[in-house]
Amino acid sequence: MHLAPLAADLPDPGLAAFGQDPWWVILLKAVLIFLVLVLLTLFNIWFERRVVARMQHRVGPNVHGPFGLLQSLADGVKLALKEDIIPKSADKVVFLLAPIIATVPAFITWAVIPFGPVVNFFGHETPLQLTDMPVAVLFMLAIASIGIYGIVLGGWSSGSTYSLLGGLRSSAQMISYEVAMGLALVAVFLYAGSMSTSEIVAAQDRLWFGLILLPSFVIYMISMVGETNRAPFDLPEAEGELVGGFHTEYSSLKFALFFLAEYINLATVSAIATTLFLGGWAAPWGIENVWEGANSGYWPLLWFFGKLFCFIFLFVWLRGSLPRMRYDQFMALGWKILIPVSLAWIVAVATIRVISLEGNINRTYLVAAIAVLLVLTVVLMFVGDKGEKSGAATGEGAPAEADEPHDAYAGGFPVPPMPAGGAVRGGAAPLTFAQSRTTVTAAAEENHE
Repeated sequence: MHLAPLAADLPDPGLAAFGQDPWWVILLKAVLIFLVLVLLTLFNIWFERRVVARMQHRVGPNVHGPFGLLQSLADGVKLALKEDIIPKSADKVVFLLAPIIATVPAFITWAVIPFGPVVNFFGHETPLQLTDMPVAVLFMLAIASIGIYGIVLGGWSSGSTYSLLGGLRSSAQMISYEVAMGLALVAVFLYAGSMSTSEIVAAQDRLWFGLILLPSFVIYMISMVGETNRAPFDLPEAEGELVGGFHTEYSSLKFALFFLAEYINLATVSAIATTLFLGGWAAPWGIENVWEGANSGYWPLLWFFGKLFCFIFLFVWLRGSLPRMRYDQFMALGWKILIPVSLAWIVAVATIRVISLEGNINRTYLVAAIAVLLVLTVVLMFVGDKGEKSGAATGEGAPAEADEPHDAYAGGFPVPPMPAGGAVRGGAAPLTFAQSRTTVTAAAEENHE
C-alpha cells in the first residue's frame, strides 16, 4: 500500500506552493482567519482588563462566564443595542464609511501572515497561510496605511472640533511612525534577501533577526505602539484634552467597529513582529533538538500564538505602567531619534552585508566601529536637544524688539484681558490671574444685581 509522505518530509516549495489551492480551501482558510481574529479580539479585551486590574490591585471581570471570559461578548452586545446617533453637522456618507475603512484593512493584512508549514488540510497539502507574494511585507504596510484613513476621515466627518483634532493627530502620527517602521524593516530585507513573509521565516532557521538586528527590532516595537494609537502614544483619542478624539461622536456599532479595528491592529503588528523578528511559527531554540516534530504539522500554531501573546502582554504592560506623552515629545521621538537612528543603522547593516559577502575586512572590528558611531550619534542627538531646551529656557537667541515694551509676564502664563474691562495688549500689560478673577467676580455681581 502506498503511503502519502508526511508534511515534514515534503521539500519547501517556496512561493510556488501558493495559488495552487482549490477554491474551497481558500474560502475555508479565509473564514477560519476571520473567526480566529474575532475570537482573539474578545480574548484580548478580557486579557487586558484582567492584567491591568491585577496591576492596579483590582479583581477585573469575573462574573460573566468562567473567570469572566464572556465579559467581552456582553460588552459587544451592549454596544450593538445602544442608540445610534449621527450628528447633524456630520458628513453622513463619510461618517458611516470611516469605521468600515478602519476595520476591513485590519482583516486583510492577515492574508499574508504565515501560521505554519505545509500541512494536510482536509486531505489537501497546503501551507498554513492564505497567500504570499514577493512583496508581501510592502503589501502589509500599504494596507495598514489605508486603515489610518478611517480614523482621519472619521474625525473630519464628525463635524466636531475635538474629533477633527484627533484625526489631524492621527495623520501626523501615521506619517511620523510609519517612516520609522518602514526603515526598521529595510534591514530585515537586506538579511533575508526577500520581502516574502514565508521566505523571511525560512531565513531565520538558524538565528532570529530580533537578535541579529536588535536596533531594528527595538525601533519597530516603539513604532508599532505609535502606529496602533496605544498608550503611551494614544494621542488621537486623548480623553484629557480631546474628550475621546476621533471617535467622540460615534456610538453603537460604528464605535464598536473602531474598537474592533484597534484590537485587530494590536494583534496584526504583533504578528508582523513575530514573523519578521522572532522566527514566525518556528519553535524556540532547544525544543527542536529535543522534539523532532516541533516544527511539523499543526504544532507551529502553538509557537506562533505564544510569541504573539508575548507582544500583546507587552502592549498591556505599557498601558498599565506609562502615562501618556506630551504631543511635542511624541513627535520629537519619531523625527529626531527614531528616523535618524534607523537611517544610520541601515547604512551600517548594508556595509556589513557587503563586506560579509566579499570578505575583505575583519567583521569584528567593523561591527565595533559601527557600534561606536551609533552611540556617538545618539549622544550627539541628546546633547543637541538639551542645548536647544536650555537656550529656549534662558531666552538666548530670541531677538529683542525695541518698539515693544517689556512684558513682565512674557515668560509665564498670563491670563488674556477680559472683554468687560481689560485693555488691549497693545495699550497695557495683560491682566494677571488675580486681576482677571476680580474682574469676573465684579461682572458676575453686576449681572446678579
